[in-house]
Amino acid sequence: MSLPTVIVDPHFRTMDEIFHPDDLRRLHGLARVAWGQDTPMPAEAFEKEIPAAEAVVCADWRYGDEALRRAENLRAVLTVSGGFPRQIDYDTCFARGIRVLSAAPAFARAVAEMALALALAAARDVVSGDRAMRAGNEQWLHAGNRDAFMLYGQRVGLIGYGSIGQALHPLLAPFGVTIDVYDPWLGSGYLRSRGVNPVSLDGLLENSKVIFVLAAPSHENQALLSADKLALIQPGAALILVSRAHVVDFDALTEMASAGRFKLGIDVFPVEPMPLDHPLRRAESAILSAHKAGPTRDGCWEIGRMVVDDLEVILQGLPPMRLLNAQPELIYRYATNTIRQKRKG
Repeated sequence: MSLPTVIVDPHFRTMDEIFHPDDLRRLHGLARVAWGQDTPMPAEAFEKEIPAAEAVVCADWRYGDEALRRAENLRAVLTVSGGFPRQIDYDTCFARGIRVLSAAPAFARAVAEMALALALAAARDVVSGDRAMRAGNEQWLHAGNRDAFMLYGQRVGLIGYGSIGQALHPLLAPFGVTIDVYDPWLGSGYLRSRGVNPVSLDGLLENSKVIFVLAAPSHENQALLSADKLALIQPGAALILVSRAHVVDFDALTEMASAGRFKLGIDVFPVEPMPLDHPLRRAESAILSAHKAGPTRDGCWEIGRMVVDDLEVILQGLPPMRLLNAQPELIYRYATNTIRQKRKG
């Protein structure tokens, strides 16, 4: 019995970046892998394989609408970039029952771990204390803890309770924190069932000692944290931004962080690399990380593990359980999606 065909075209990622050798062996045991190389799959090779392919593993859909129409056996498109494909015809996929899956959850644990690290470092002034020691102007004992606070027992706010928020939640549990959540894409009953308190954005900003910004960028939340919203944050609180800079008025954030209005831990920026003369580089209250929360070696291998796990069930006609499934109610609301829903009638 011949194996089903799966096109594997992960460029810009490489095969060994996302597939642990064990998972690569699993993949070849499940399917006949078409392409499976680090360079982009040539158009003529893709066109030859797509009619028989039951799944396509790619970084983005760069093959056009005609290729989708010719994909007679296609069950799923699995993206390894961390987002949903920007140019695929979702209406056609939904109508034909083609799953469109994102590997974003593969990064959740790594990003959650970094978010906790940034929060602890900010709360206890670890980075500024290190700088002071190296410069020889440190303050010892109580004097060095003037602006520090413990995470234990604090009120913590999560803006967004998707895969990162859900991975961060158990990491916070040992600290005995109270967790408030603002997420307009989730119902209050669901949030309460997960052991968190659904709250308004203003209430979260006003009451939280540590605020984690974890929301995916959407057409609705650009600069959600405006200057007025940022002004609600308690003086000396910690704001941890690890999702996307899209969610914040970055000029206002820079101004307030530079003034020491609150502590800041940040892994994402509107322009990357951040310009060398950007004033945030000089903000003493800010801890800066070069967008490296997610793509650890283990985090990237989790992509391949999840892809193979879901292919295993998809090729048996079962629903995927590991990757993030595109939903008709939400997919057109993501800011990264450049395809708008077709008007009916």
